[in-house]
Amino acid sequence: MSFRLQPTPPARPNRCQLFGPGSNTKLFAKMAASAADVINLDLEDSVSPSDKDSARANVIDAINTVDWNSKTLSVRINSLDTPYWYRDVVDVLEQVGDRLDQIMIPKVGNAADIYAVDALVTAIEAAKGRTKRINFEVIIESAAGLVNVNEIAASSPRMVAMSLGAADFAASMGMQTTGIGGTQDNYYMLHGDTRHYSDPWHLAQTAIVAACRTHGILPVDGPFGDFSDDEGYRAQSRRSATLGMVGKWAIHPKQIGIANEVFTPSTEAVAEAREILAAMAQATANGEGATVYKGRLVDIASIKQAEVIVRQSELITG
Repeated sequence: MSFRLQPTPPARPNRCQLFGPGSNTKLFAKMAASAADVINLDLEDSVSPSDKDSARANVIDAINTVDWNSKTLSVRINSLDTPYWYRDVVDVLEQVGDRLDQIMIPKVGNAADIYAVDALVTAIEAAKGRTKRINFEVIIESAAGLVNVNEIAASSPRMVAMSLGAADFAASMGMQTTGIGGTQDNYYMLHGDTRHYSDPWHLAQTAIVAACRTHGILPVDGPFGDFSDDEGYRAQSRRSATLGMVGKWAIHPKQIGIANEVFTPSTEAVAEAREILAAMAQATANGEGATVYKGRLVDIASIKQAEVIVRQSELITG
């Protein structure tokens, strides 16, 4: 491993990020009472152009008046290619208190996009005497975003998380699909008469995880559009968790429980991880660099894997 150690990502539960449009005030109290770890109040795709100003006012009021408990509270602003984003940043940061935790920046294509938002946020914080630094989560939604994913992850000390936006990513890549995440019917290989379906999102997810882990930020899987397909959502969540992502978006309340289930280490997994750590501690005490656990070799690399599981469990259980 490089002598430049891989930084530790932010210590916060991030199993499920629940989205709700800023134009629908009836949802805010329900979102606050949900089991989601992160709340994303949306000013972008789920809000029509005619409702942008009123949605922004709704979100400001909700941040100031709703009891969000201990959840991470985030606002997704409009993308930088629109005339709305700067007003999202200015109005929200000038009119809310310290309860807001982060801004989500959509359709990021390069580090310069982050610099632009960072400069504006920094100026507002200084002008208003804000004492709590606003963090950033970005969404990779384009071919440029994927190509520049590493520079984006390293672009600002405000960066805490990065998500994959499957729908806009597919459009940018020219993919022949209208599905948002999940298995794609035409993406398969034939072996005889048997179809074997591959994961068309694998490259983008893996690139995001690698960039995030390199720079100490949280990799998050994005939306799964068919909220009637619980097993499809669960399957994609499991793939994402296996690849190293820490959580997934929910665009419907019924997806929250599935995300929390998948991204919470099981009791059995945590117990096994603790047993591996204990076995390796004993091996180290005996002057050994490896040992055998349940018939398989475990070594120093196994300690790191086990520590990830234990740390995730401790974050969730408090």
